[in-house]
Amino acid sequence: MSMDITFLGTGSAYPSPTRGASALVVRSEGECWLFDCGEGTQTQFMKSHLKAEKKIFIDGYSTTSLGNPFQCFTTLLVKECFLLSNLDLTHCNLRPLLLVLSSATTAPIKSLLTLLLTLQLDPVENSYMLVNNQQFVMKAFRLFHRIPSFGFLVEEKQRTGKLNAQKLKDLGVQPGPIYGKLKNGVTVVLENGVTISPSDVLDEPIPGRKICILGDCSGVVGDGAMKLCYEADLLVHEATLDDTQVDKAKEHGHSTPKMAAEFAKLCKVKKLVLTHFSQRYKPAGQVGEGDIDVTELKRQAESALNGQGVILAEDFLTIEIPVKKQK
Repeated sequence: MSMDITFLGTGSAYPSPTRGASALVVRSEGECWLFDCGEGTQTQFMKSHLKAEKKIFIDGYSTTSLGNPFQCFTTLLVKECFLLSNLDLTHCNLRPLLLVLSSATTAPIKSLLTLLLTLQLDPVENSYMLVNNQQFVMKAFRLFHRIPSFGFLVEEKQRTGKLNAQKLKDLGVQPGPIYGKLKNGVTVVLENGVTISPSDVLDEPIPGRKICILGDCSGVVGDGAMKLCYEADLLVHEATLDDTQVDKAKEHGHSTPKMAAEFAKLCKVKKLVLTHFSQRYKPAGQVGEGDIDVTELKRQAESALNGQGVILAEDFLTIEIPVKKQK
């Protein structure tokens, strides 16, 4: 099963000639999950190679991260839109918006309103369950920022191990419906009375992949986020300002490369990706007077990680998350 992440925008606050406003897409088998939908994301999406149904997760309610909220329901043709910064969930007052939307008659919007009013905080993990189906678990967790903001966990559930066909043949079982039952975890009894348990003929389960996304923040709320992000295959973390601007970053609820790297180290993540750069940080070759080369942020993060490689996100960069091997 393919799984990748594409950055539609990597700049903070607003779009610029060199970067779109922060936005990224997690894609699995053609289905796209859009996170941190910054200003101009629709245009960036159309410029990209992505062609799929979209679901939106917004990390904070503001004019820069949300833009026109009604675009979520109209222009983007969204199947499901989870606006996490709402009502008592984050103490933001979105009741006027909900009152307008409640007059709509379409099923998706009614489904959204029901979801908004029923999301509950898990007191143990300090998180909100967004999706829990056969393939994925998706959760939101709270971040420190000037306004309510969220991080996200996208975790693929472990998959059933490969069926040992040779072992089945040795037991006298030929390919057929019994193979399917065993693959689905059903114990079968053969005509000769022999009982075969799935664990007898299945290889070890294939571990699922894990992506964690931290948008606008100067840290996480509680210890739950660290546990959720532990050993993530990919951690996407904002790095709005460089390490020399750490006080200013914290004052405005943002992070520096060192702050992102320290969280990555704490969680023992496999790969750190920095994004959400202030527009003062320009790509190599586009640095003008008063600008700073964005690769300085990469250098600072790698220094904090003792030389471990760090990826600087760029608009339309796609990173594939390979399937894990069996333990």
